[in-house]
Amino acid sequence: MGDHRSAEIEMSRIRILPEAVANKIAAGEVVERPASVVKELLENALDAGAKTIRIEIESGGKRMIRVIDDGHGMTHDDALLAFERHATSKLKTADDLLSIATLGFRGEALPTIAAVSRLLLESRDAAGAEGTRIEFANGKLISVKPAGLPAGTTLSVADLFYSVPARRKFLKSDTTELGHIASLVTHYALANPDRQFVLSTPTQSIIDCPPVEKLADRVYQLFGRQALDELVEIPAMAAPFRSAITEPALDPEEEKATLTIHGFTSRPEIQRPNRNGIYIFVNKRLVRDRLILHAIHEAYRNIHPHAIFPATLLFLEMPYDEVDVNVHPAKIEVRFRRSQFVHDATRDAIRQALINARPIASFAVAAGTLQQSQNNSSWAGSGSLLAPITTAPSISGIPRAVIPAMEEIGLGSGVGTDGGFDLSSAPMQPVERRFSFEAGSSSGGSSGGAAPIAPLGDSMASGNSNWMANLAGGNGDQPASLPHPDQIADLKPLGQVNSSFIVAVNGQGLWIVDQHVAHERVLFEQHLEARRAGKVESQHMLMPMMVELSPRQIVTYRKIAEELAANGFEVEPMGPRSFAIQSMPAGIISSDAEKLLTEILDGIERENSAISIDTLQAKIAASTACHAAIKINMPLDQTKMEWLLGALAKTDCPMSCPHGRPVVLRYSVKEIERAFHRI
Repeated sequence: MGDHRSAEIEMSRIRILPEAVANKIAAGEVVERPASVVKELLENALDAGAKTIRIEIESGGKRMIRVIDDGHGMTHDDALLAFERHATSKLKTADDLLSIATLGFRGEALPTIAAVSRLLLESRDAAGAEGTRIEFANGKLISVKPAGLPAGTTLSVADLFYSVPARRKFLKSDTTELGHIASLVTHYALANPDRQFVLSTPTQSIIDCPPVEKLADRVYQLFGRQALDELVEIPAMAAPFRSAITEPALDPEEEKATLTIHGFTSRPEIQRPNRNGIYIFVNKRLVRDRLILHAIHEAYRNIHPHAIFPATLLFLEMPYDEVDVNVHPAKIEVRFRRSQFVHDATRDAIRQALINARPIASFAVAAGTLQQSQNNSSWAGSGSLLAPITTAPSISGIPRAVIPAMEEIGLGSGVGTDGGFDLSSAPMQPVERRFSFEAGSSSGGSSGGAAPIAPLGDSMASGNSNWMANLAGGNGDQPASLPHPDQIADLKPLGQVNSSFIVAVNGQGLWIVDQHVAHERVLFEQHLEARRAGKVESQHMLMPMMVELSPRQIVTYRKIAEELAANGFEVEPMGPRSFAIQSMPAGIISSDAEKLLTEILDGIERENSAISIDTLQAKIAASTACHAAIKINMPLDQTKMEWLLGALAKTDCPMSCPHGRPVVLRYSVKEIERAFHRI
């Protein structure tokens, strides 16, 4: 009896899984639903150089998925090897993992799909005389036969999950599963406009798009003219990689690397309640990336209300060694080496495209009442990029920038914004005159200047396609009257509301200007321009101001001390936690000195620890401009109002303040006529 007990104790608790079980576990990671199978087979077909890819679906992919391509095909031996675990033609050494140039690379797609279905592979190498037909069922090889086949590969996957009934129960209806497949094929068709994609069921042809030269043509093929008109093109923008202030410097080889961004994004009035209309491709790989999602959110932060999302089709191209795609079993997530640079470049590219479309907040949009024509917008097709389009939920009053909490977006480190930190919500008090307003004097914000998008602005200025000229601004007008910033150059001020808002008129209609954020925008661009020219004015304090900083603020201060000094801050350590403020940027009153310094230090938090120099400069300029600008509840005479409106018209981006709030609201002539029932 004792011997029996000791034998039980000696039995191992750890055992090697049988291969069939291991394959099913791998399938659980990679094959979530029929669309997952289509994704793996589509990527293999694209890697094989196929020019035409046909996808045939029965019962939402549950009964049959067939992918036919005209790629280079496989020989008899290769076709058999492809069903071994970890068999791939795309990697040779571990170093290859650092620079993956193909969509597939894991070598698990075929054996894992074969483990949960009945699979038939028919393939012929272009140089071979005959092809090979291989059949698997439940992961077991059933037959291998030679066959007369065209060059290329056909993969048929029947009865998905028939051997795993519990997984089959998790699948949705045939229509839902077909919708996921249609969406997937749609977006790979968008990523590869030079290839033909055909998606069909026994009863209908869902997608059939021949090769085209331009992405805009492919959007038109898949979605139609209305969809194309509701998008703004993001012209191709290339920027050399830069290192963030906390990252190691680039070596000579890395300095040659460039990031290219292009695509389409929705006009401001096309608003979605979720992220389902956002598709991101990195080197033509469809990915879900929180960093890029945050960059898109930042680009729209002064245009969309909180919890409203755009529809965006974004393509990023970069050297393969700048992105790690080996971080997720199904290859749907990636990691960037220079994450902050990718974030900022993406945000700036989208923002420049939106600025080119010139959105101006109007009273109608501010009240959340968009045009009926927009309410009726919808795109056909379950795989549509944007369908269904929904208008913004009703919001009361003027749209206000709401900066999302980091935990809401779920970001790790390395995310920065241009001034995206909360300002004090304390009411602003009137301040005695500290500014000299001269009628007709030019503002420092020249048109060549220094908006937050300046680092990429030059390369983005050109390349607008003709159809962009027909896009409407976010003001409810007909597409013919696009508002431009130069339309505020002839504004005539009538007076103030509550000593806070300037009321002005011109031929476009009635305008209300928030005097604080208008002056903030003027000072922001002046400060950035002076900083980039190395001429930021500083003013010494009569008495140094002593401040106590927290340990985290001290770490942040030491990291950005050099940049603070270049922006007019002279701060000296006086003890373990004590610092003396000796001088501040011109225009800041002494009582604001401590508040401004701590605001800047607190704004660069852990999530923003890898911000770039350009973003850091914009953050400092935004905070400085806010504290130096005239406040609300401050009476202004006619000369001062004329000066402020003239200076605002000369800025690069007069429609929003550096923190994302609207500067001007327009009540257009048409809206006035409509309100009086004249039209």
